[in-house]
Amino acid sequence: MSNELLHIEGSVENIIYTNEDNGYIVLDLKSKDEKITVVGLLGNIEEGEILILEGNYTTHKKYGIQFSAEYCERKLPDKAVNIEKYLASGAIKGIGPGLAKKIVKFFGDNTLNIMEKNPDKLCQIKGISPKKCREITNESQKIFLLRIITSYLAQYEIKAQYAMKLYRKYGTDSMNLLKVNPYILCSEGIELEFEKVDIIANDLNIAKNADCRVIAGIQRILCKNLDDGHSCLPVENIIETIMPELDITQKDFLNSYNNAVKNKELFSYKINDKEYVYLPDYYNAENFIAKKINALCKSSSSTENVDCDALIDIEEQEHNIKYEGKQRLAIATAVSKGIMVLTGSPGTGKTTTLNAIISILEKKGDKVLLSAPTGRAAKRMSELTGREAKTIHRLLEVAYSTDDKLVFIHNENNPLECDAIVIDEMSMVDCILFEKLLRALRHNCKIIMVGDFHQLPSVGAGNLLKDIIRSNAVPVIELTEIFRQAQESCIIMNAHRIVSGKYPDISQKRNDFFFLAVDDHETAAGLIVYLTKTRLPNHYEYSPVDDIQIITPSHKGSVGTEEMNIRLQLELNPPDDNKKEYKLFGNTYRVGDKVMQMQNNYDIVWKKGTEEGTGIFNGDIGKITDINENTQSVFVNFDGRRAVYSFDTLAQIELAYAITVHKSQGCEFEAVIMPVMDGFDRLCYRNLLYTAVTRAKKLLILVGSEEQIHNMVDNNQQTKRYTCLRDMLQRKENQNG
Repeated sequence: MSNELLHIEGSVENIIYTNEDNGYIVLDLKSKDEKITVVGLLGNIEEGEILILEGNYTTHKKYGIQFSAEYCERKLPDKAVNIEKYLASGAIKGIGPGLAKKIVKFFGDNTLNIMEKNPDKLCQIKGISPKKCREITNESQKIFLLRIITSYLAQYEIKAQYAMKLYRKYGTDSMNLLKVNPYILCSEGIELEFEKVDIIANDLNIAKNADCRVIAGIQRILCKNLDDGHSCLPVENIIETIMPELDITQKDFLNSYNNAVKNKELFSYKINDKEYVYLPDYYNAENFIAKKINALCKSSSSTENVDCDALIDIEEQEHNIKYEGKQRLAIATAVSKGIMVLTGSPGTGKTTTLNAIISILEKKGDKVLLSAPTGRAAKRMSELTGREAKTIHRLLEVAYSTDDKLVFIHNENNPLECDAIVIDEMSMVDCILFEKLLRALRHNCKIIMVGDFHQLPSVGAGNLLKDIIRSNAVPVIELTEIFRQAQESCIIMNAHRIVSGKYPDISQKRNDFFFLAVDDHETAAGLIVYLTKTRLPNHYEYSPVDDIQIITPSHKGSVGTEEMNIRLQLELNPPDDNKKEYKLFGNTYRVGDKVMQMQNNYDIVWKKGTEEGTGIFNGDIGKITDINENTQSVFVNFDGRRAVYSFDTLAQIELAYAITVHKSQGCEFEAVIMPVMDGFDRLCYRNLLYTAVTRAKKLLILVGSEEQIHNMVDNNQQTKRYTCLRDMLQRKENQNG
């Protein structure tokens, strides 16, 4: 089969579907005497335009043969009939079908040329006043400029969606800025690959050591490392990487780097003799967090005039409970101080302590808000406390600014109405989100952070909870006593053994913790499918989809998420003539599938009864309930919130019969099955095993090698994350101290 792209040309007859956010479009193209359905990321195209396309024909299960366009050259129509159709489509604001007919009748084939070069002549047409003429001129100039940008980038096989992003960000200055500094195409909100921009820059004769190129290269490295959790990087690390990549000298680097710091395009922070470099958002976030925490600690340095012991005694009497010493200390600290951390492993009474804190604060008349980083963590918090808990995003409320940037409704100017806030699963919260939350809290709002610092750090950049604890800037109470009821759980007892560096007891074949020895990956995968589909549902009456979760260290391999999801989908939700499905990039999405959102999406609309909202977030797990081919929509239920995805946004969700340990954070499942096999040396460490074990509520099954379990427990080398927050907290504390 030839991979050579086909070439077609024609005029746009009809726009069937368009997604303004990413430029995906479905249209009918008249090519000679043939009508062709075209699909692709082509941008904001209007009826009547002339398109020159390259791509290939594909066959859609329902809609038949379509032309999937990979590259597009756009031409404004040059014949009166197409120009009228183009203007009548609403392409230019202020021109409808009636006025389009008048303009084209007056200027004929020369209409668009007149509108671009001599727009004042529009005043010659009856009904177009000078004011109306100016309005049409302003709108039409935007269209012509966007066409120029699109055509310019098309020379480099850059898709129209990037031209749209550039224009949205920089407006009428886009082309001028692009010619001076093409690396603006790498900036936030556009994010074109550096290598493609480098080709444009070379054609514009921009020097290899030009500031714009070197700074863009630094920013690219910093952005790439955000995915590994680094909020900053040592300057020396960047120098080692960037000099050979950009073919520049150290002097070139330092000149550009110093200019970037001077202009606040980058930020520098020094710890002793070592210098670290930040992107502005991450420096501002960690710096603000340090200042805010320092201020809260300073304002609550003397305890409130409250008899905490008496309040705790009353709580014990009312609930017929006896708090142990550290629990009492934690409750008293939360009530009397402005900020604190409550930490501890499972079974040590965090929930009991937290319920007492909330109860006492409410009795004092405080309004307490409960929050967590994910929907599942918030739901679990609600179940454990008997009070409403919201995700941090929902608490802050997402909106868009006048320049179309994502913002939160609650901030310094519109703070949350609360006297105290409890944030659960703090190990999952990254520095950017925490900064936004802190900005939305009044200066006298109490902050109670709850989490287990032994778990994996956040998916986003930073090492927030550990940095705060290790800084000693904030009161930290760690609960360590395992209560009698918890001691009956092998899951909890083995979790404590793992976190303290001892091997879990895998010899028992009872209770809630089981180990099944398997030598090879393929056999392990088959056993996991059998346990999920047959053994556990028959023995425990668990739902294979709703109650059982496969948690695996890696995406790759026979027991990785990719292959396990294919196997489990086939066994648990097989193809059926009565089940709708849709295929995208080799993946099959079928009604009944368990899926997970893989990135934050603030725009997806959801409904829950009479409640409506927007936003589905990284790690949310749901189930596909319907697929509508006519509207090209997929409906997913996320714990009662019914969200709608268009087909072109489906890449944001993945099958979730099996998920990685990292993606399981903040969740609890009735039963967890985890493969522990060799071959994942990079993911063979203690707190990954501990995090997986603590996701199970009632049943945990480890499948694999005892030696691998021991290797994971023995390896307590935590993944290094570059961040300066700990030093910022300590330095602020010392300076004020």
